[in-house]
Parts: sequence; structure tokens; C-alpha cells
Amino acid sequence: MKFPSRLLEKLLNNSYLNLDLRSLRVRLTLGIAAVSALGMGSLAIWTSWKMQDILVSTHKQSISYIAERFPQDVEIYSDMVTMETGMQKAIDKLSNSNTLLWVKHPKDGIVAQSEALEVIETLTSPKYLPQIPPMPEVLEVNGTYWVVCGTSLEVKQSNLGKFYIAQDITSDQKMFLQLIRSLGIATALAIGGMCIAIAFYIKRSLQPLQMMSQLTESISADDLGDVQIQLDNAPTEVRELAQTFDEMLVRLNDALENQRQFVSNVSHELRTPLTLVSGYVQSTLRRGANLTPPQREALEIASSEADRTVQMLQDLLDLARADSGHIHFNLETFVLDDLVEEVAEMARQYTKRVIKVESNKPGIWVKADINRLKQVLLNLIDNAVKYSNVDKPVTVKLSQVDGRGRIEVCDRGIGIPLKQQARIFDRFYRVDETRTRSTGGAGLGLSIVRTLVEGMGGNVKVRSQLNQGSIFTVCLPLQC
Repeated sequence: MKFPSRLLEKLLNNSYLNLDLRSLRVRLTLGIAAVSALGMGSLAIWTSWKMQDILVSTHKQSISYIAERFPQDVEIYSDMVTMETGMQKAIDKLSNSNTLLWVKHPKDGIVAQSEALEVIETLTSPKYLPQIPPMPEVLEVNGTYWVVCGTSLEVKQSNLGKFYIAQDITSDQKMFLQLIRSLGIATALAIGGMCIAIAFYIKRSLQPLQMMSQLTESISADDLGDVQIQLDNAPTEVRELAQTFDEMLVRLNDALENQRQFVSNVSHELRTPLTLVSGYVQSTLRRGANLTPPQREALEIASSEADRTVQMLQDLLDLARADSGHIHFNLETFVLDDLVEEVAEMARQYTKRVIKVESNKPGIWVKADINRLKQVLLNLIDNAVKYSNVDKPVTVKLSQVDGRGRIEVCDRGIGIPLKQQARIFDRFYRVDETRTRSTGGAGLGLSIVRTLVEGMGGNVKVRSQLNQGSIFTVCLPLQC
């Protein structure tokens, strides 16, 4: 019994049992298994019924033959002896160890019977005698099985009472019941084995679909042009689906490339005139000593919006260059502490906020692009300033962890909801449209941060809690 127990334990621990009840594999398995079980079960029931019918029919034919012959034998014997003696002789002739006969007269009771007195007394008791039909049927008597019938006995046009026949089929019935049990067990095992075989076959048949699902999960926007699903051994329908999916990826890649090209072209074409507009507005503000307060306010708003739009266009151009692989990184080794302190001082002068720099290990040498890293830090510090109160400082922490230089930009601001933290690095994504708009953001800053950091061989992540602040962590490779 060790092998079945080990097999059961393996099946219980198998990942196949962790199934989605709404999945196609489960539905097909259950559906086919149910149809197979119904078919085999119906066949087993029909076979059992047919075997029972054959078994009983044989004994019924034997009893019918005795019922037809008995009156003739009685008539023959009655020509030589008395009627009662003739009935007894006929009963003795037709009786054997499995077949019992008796004649019951309405007034005189049993006038002739086989030698098995005990069994006949049981069969003639008020409990069983009324159940004996005129046609042969199976009757269970105290755990034994008999085919019985009772008909009127007429000899020489004289009614001699009622003639009963009982044939013992207990051994045949028990053999039949044992056979039925064996057939039931075999059917159950066959259905179980068939269900397991069907489950594995369906799983194998659906593996191409599972492979497609796994492939599509790993596809990113940058991989659309290079991905091709190869399913040579898959069914025709699945191969056609994979081919259609490949064609869809090609169309998506073309659409994405057209979109990127359009954004790049529009950004490039709009940046120059908007820069000129911004320059003329600022020049007018500087020389406009005779401007009225409303006019000055309107020009200041126009200058601010023009600068914001120019910056957004520059961000779009940077992203377009990164997407096309044209962005250049001048990687060099330098002391991280000096760069961060320089950027922090620039931010202090620009924002008029308290920005602290902390380092647990001075002199961290990293390999990165100095100008791109400045852009990253200015973006992160600018975000920290925008989304935290004026009286709360922004802290930049430096450390060396797991062979990488780490920069943490910490604020104690409004925080970011957990469900939105995974999307804040997506382009144009805003946690709060109204609040982000009021602070001048376009939803591109963090996307540029991730693009630049990953381009320098690093990574960026965020930890945040609502109303407690956020920590943006940038990790960069150390000096080789």
C-alpha cells in the first residue's frame, strides 16, 4: 500500500490541483470526464441488468417448464394410484436440492410437498405466501433468493388447489452480486484512470496556449518588433492564433513607432517657436516698466506656461531619443558625494527650501553620466519639494549597499497610494490629476528618471505611505 499512498501524496502536492475552476482546462476535463463516466456507468448498469435478466430468465424457464409438466404427471399417476399419492409422486419426481414443490388445498391445507419442510413452512408463512405471484419472480427470503410462482392445479377438470414452485438461486445470485461488485470497482477504476488520462491529455493539448500566455506576460513596448511566437507542434487552431497574434504585434509595433516619431517631430517643431515666445515674453517683462499690474500678471502667467510647455517638449524629445536608442550616455567615474552636494545647493537656491545631504560612507565612487544624473536628482528633489510642506525638509541620503551606490531622496509629504506606486514611472501617469496640474507636472518626470537611470545601468524604486512621505531610491554601479 506504499505506492498508492505515495502517488496520492504526490498528486495532492502537485501544482496541477491548484486550478482555476473557471479555466478551460478544468471545464474540458470535467465535461469529458462527466460524459465518459456517464457512458461507462450506463454501460455497466445495462450489462448488470442484462446479466441479471439472463440469470433469472433461465430459472424462470425452468419453473415454467415444471408448472406445465406437473399437472400432466399428476394426471398420469392418478390413473394408477389415488390423487393425493399421484401428486406426491409427481412432486418427488420433479423436486431436487434446489427445487421445491407443494400443493395447498383451500380446506385441507398442504396435501403434498417436497421433503424440505422447514423451507416450505417459511415460504407458506403469512409473511411470504401472499408475495408469491402467478408468474415466476425473484423473492428474497431471510437472506436467500428464490424464483417462485403459484398457479391453480386442475387435473381431469377438477380443481385440486394451488400448486407452488420455488427454485433456490442463492448461489447464483451471490455469484452475480459479487460479479456486480467487481464490475462496479472495475468501472470506478476505469473512470478514475480515464479522468486522469483526460486531464493530462488536455493539459498537454493546452500547453501551447499557456506558453502564449507566458510569452505575452513578458512582452514590453520595446520588444514588440522582435517578439515572434513559435509553436510548431501546436494544433492548427493554436498555430493560427499565434500567427494572428504575431501579426497584431507587428501592427502594434508599427503604430507605436509612428506615434513615437510623431511625438518626436511635433516636440521638435514646437520647441523652437515656443522658446522664442518665452524669450519675447520675458524680454517684455524686463523692459516693461510702464505695464499695468493686470498686464504684468498676464505676461508672467504666459511666461510660466510657455516655460512649462517647453520643458514638457524637451522631456518628450528625451524620451523619443531613448526609445529610438539615440540618447547618449557619457559614463565616467566620479565621487557621488560631491555631485549630490552640488545638486542640493542648486536646488536650495532655486526652491528656497531646506535640503539636507547625509552620507554614512563618504567618498563613494560610482560610474554614471554626470549630466544625466544631475537631471535625475533635480527631478526627484523637485518632486519632493512640490509634494511636501514648506516647513518640512527634503533629505538626500547616500550609502553603499550590496556593491552599488545608493541615493535616497526622502520627503515627509502627502505620500503615494500603494496601488498606484507601480504606475508612477509610466508616461503621463498622474496620481492626482488636479493636484499634479496645479504643481505644473506633466507626468513625464519620473518616466525620464527611470529611462535615464536604467540607461546608466542602475535602477530606481519607490517606497511610500500616505501622509508620511515617500522615498525614491536610485542605485548605480560602483567604480569598476
